[in-house]
Amino acid sequence: MTHTRTDGAGTSAKRLRFLALNGSERPDGNITHALGQVEKILAGEDADLEVVRLWDLRLSPCGPCGDCNFRSRPCEIEDGLPALIERMAAADALIYATSVHGFGSAPTMPTFLERSGTGHLRFDRVLTNKVGGVFVTGRRYSHVEVHNQLLDNVLLNRMIVPGYGFPAVLFGNEKGEVLTDEEGMEMLRRMVVRMARLARVLREHRQLTGTDLLADEFAGERDRSPVGVPARRPA
Repeated sequence: MTHTRTDGAGTSAKRLRFLALNGSERPDGNITHALGQVEKILAGEDADLEVVRLWDLRLSPCGPCGDCNFRSRPCEIEDGLPALIERMAAADALIYATSVHGFGSAPTMPTFLERSGTGHLRFDRVLTNKVGGVFVTGRRYSHVEVHNQLLDNVLLNRMIVPGYGFPAVLFGNEKGEVLTDEEGMEMLRRMVVRMARLARVLREHRQLTGTDLLADEFAGERDRSPVGVPARRPA
């Protein structure tokens, strides 16, 4: 079903589409509980949330071929990654979320970051000007380090990150315990609200002007053709 919103001026807009990437392998872990709250917050902002649990895609890690830095076309491994990137490109906003394991990210998220970035997105930055956000859950340690890794990846892909206060790092060990981290959940709420409102401003500007003022000159690092000019890629 397609939902529409009508404002006081009588114009209407489709509901915003958020897509969240859950990097935890645990189906009922703290990421899942936090995303349940995100869905409720977005409902109040005329936005819908789709969650992709990366573990379910069984993404193949980078292999021994070693030619990623020399390829002239995207990775040819056949798994769920190309279809996921298409879904991400169709969204208005993206949330990267992972739990902290062994002082680093849960293993599915780094696999996604490497495969999507090195194997696909460096050729065509289709996430440019999406509104991006990041949050991390964990018992106590290395939240900021993992948060920064995700944030750097969001910025690498030319997404727009609204400031909202302190980073959304959520403390908790047992399932659902992060919901009791009042400050962390408040930062998550602020992030999500500002993401939704910024995404709507950007969409409405494009609708009113017919242009993307923030469009990048080049589509990707491997393609030096300006945006709007057909890419010159090997046959």
